Amino acid sequence: MSRAPKPIPLTTTQARQIWLHAQRLDERAPFGDGAQAVSDAVAHLGYVQIDTINVIERCHHHILFSRIPSYRRADLRQAQSVDRSVFEYWTHALSYVPAGDFRFFLPAMREHRREGHKWFASVKSADMRKVMRLVRAGPLTIRDIEDDVLTEKEHLWQSRKPSKRALQLAFYTGAVTISERRGMLKTYELMTRHFGWDKLPKPASAKDITAYLLDRALRSQGVVSLDSVCHLDAPRKTAVAGLIASRVRRGELLPVAIEGAGKQEHWALPAALEPGERAPPDLVHILSSFDPLIIQRKRTNLIFGYNHLFEAYVPKAKRKLGYFALPVLVGDEIVAALDLKTDRQAKKLLMQKWTWVGEGKKTAGRKELKRKIEEELDRFEKFQLAE
Repeated sequence: MSRAPKPIPLTTTQARQIWLHAQRLDERAPFGDGAQAVSDAVAHLGYVQIDTINVIERCHHHILFSRIPSYRRADLRQAQSVDRSVFEYWTHALSYVPAGDFRFFLPAMREHRREGHKWFASVKSADMRKVMRLVRAGPLTIRDIEDDVLTEKEHLWQSRKPSKRALQLAFYTGAVTISERRGMLKTYELMTRHFGWDKLPKPASAKDITAYLLDRALRSQGVVSLDSVCHLDAPRKTAVAGLIASRVRRGELLPVAIEGAGKQEHWALPAALEPGERAPPDLVHILSSFDPLIIQRKRTNLIFGYNHLFEAYVPKAKRKLGYFALPVLVGDEIVAALDLKTDRQAKKLLMQKWTWVGEGKKTAGRKELKRKIEEELDRFEKFQLAE
């Protein structure tokens, strides 16, 4: 019996370098521009999270802007509604995902069709028949339905319109897709009609999905742990762990030991461990709180030494970074957290609070560091206020 390979030691600096390259945050314009850049970015990252909070620009636009300097909101609209190269579905949250990955989400759609969805258990068959009849006649928004008898909300974020809950259930079952967004107003369309299919593709097997999740994480994270591959998806850990062990035995994956990780195991592709260039020290990114580099808080803390606090739902007196603080990445260090707000009427970006963190706490060179960040803030403000 062959012995398991000894983990390769990685400093947090090395781990940062690998992760930033995997996230394409070590280059100024890694995907080019236009709708094709949006498609390529989503395909590489595997998902781009969607969220409704609009203190600044919503996170799906923000995440794409961080990797596509010339990004325009119309580029995402083109990719979703015209090119149909991305579509919306649930990953660990509602997200844009590559249309080429559709078959990996079909089993979840079929499960919801067969067993229902816990969030929409109260949807009545009559309401489902009604919305499906309407959407068969043509694309539909919730504003097109005016004859609903409003009901009491079952939880804070639920709509009072029964038709909206029925459309959401139809979305999760794969009967309809979101063919367009205007702000957060969604247009629903039959899935087959939107993509021009006679029938849905063949769904991926459980084995295929396990490989897909691992490969997606390796591509977009560089160095992975079981937690990072299965973020908010604990039931898949057993299958993913088995696949990792199999690939390690075949020499396709190498175990690595990240400085400070303790007993938490990590793995990487051999090519990912080859020495590469560090991110340019003058490259600045003002990141979304929902960016893939930030969303897994423990991982970000381990590799960057930065514990991001999302405090939108924290009482004001207890906030440390601010209502909607955004991490600032300069080179390969997170050096500040900026609590920003877009005043769309006055057409300016407001600085609520500036907090230095990590290397940013050091006074040496801070004046130059602040200048770099302020230059990026000017560009970020133009993006916020652009149509």
